[in-house]
Amino acid sequence: MDSSPHKLYHVHDFDSRQFLEHYFSDKPDMVFEDNCLNFYIENFRQLFAVGHINGDILIDVSMGSIIHHLYSACEFFKNIIVLKVNNRCIMELKRWVDDRTGAFYWGHTSALLQEKEENSDQFQDQESKLRSAIQHIVKYDLEKENMTDPLVLPPADCVISALLLDVISKGQDDYIRYLRKFSRLLKPGGHLIIVGTLETTYYTVGNDKFHAFTYDEDFVRKVLVGEGFIIEYCNVKERMGVSDLTDFKAVMFISAHKEK
Repeated sequence: MDSSPHKLYHVHDFDSRQFLEHYFSDKPDMVFEDNCLNFYIENFRQLFAVGHINGDILIDVSMGSIIHHLYSACEFFKNIIVLKVNNRCIMELKRWVDDRTGAFYWGHTSALLQEKEENSDQFQDQESKLRSAIQHIVKYDLEKENMTDPLVLPPADCVISALLLDVISKGQDDYIRYLRKFSRLLKPGGHLIIVGTLETTYYTVGNDKFHAFTYDEDFVRKVLVGEGFIIEYCNVKERMGVSDLTDFKAVMFISAHKEK
């Protein structure tokens, strides 16, 4: 039985819009620009620019309804399949994909990417490219052997998971169990990209505090190696913003491929 007084992302009501406003918006009082916006965009841009991570299918199984981490990916994959655990996140994402009134504004993040690109003209319409690349938004159940049952997904060339393992794992055993589920979505030799926050105990959405699994970089490295992955790239950035919304110490970006 979980003794934590905090809510669980995938169990309790989670306000996906409030989450985006707190951590990913362009509001003047949004203090996480370095860690939640710049860090994501720069690391994904650099990783995909190398050119060895590409293919037909990318599966994204990330927290909330974030999309800015997929800007660079949509240049290298024909189809993106996004998995979401709750209906509010699905509705929030669909509102953006369909370019409907009231969708969350991500223009500040596409502008950041354009600033970083030498040839920014080709990224002028990055949001439209990403909308076209997202072919399916699928609800999943973490406790099912096949998370998307009865739908069977095609094996992916790459799986991205941003922040999700942090908030669905109550401890080390959960983290390993869920990582295995995500890795089973991959083709042999496929790539797994994880973004996580280090040494976090909670994060706040609206008036609610949610549980976060506390771990360090060494733990993730050992888990990936133990599960048969070869780590190719890792970058850690210390926390920059001051806020009591959450207590993470740093953000970690790690890429690995699965041995064939």
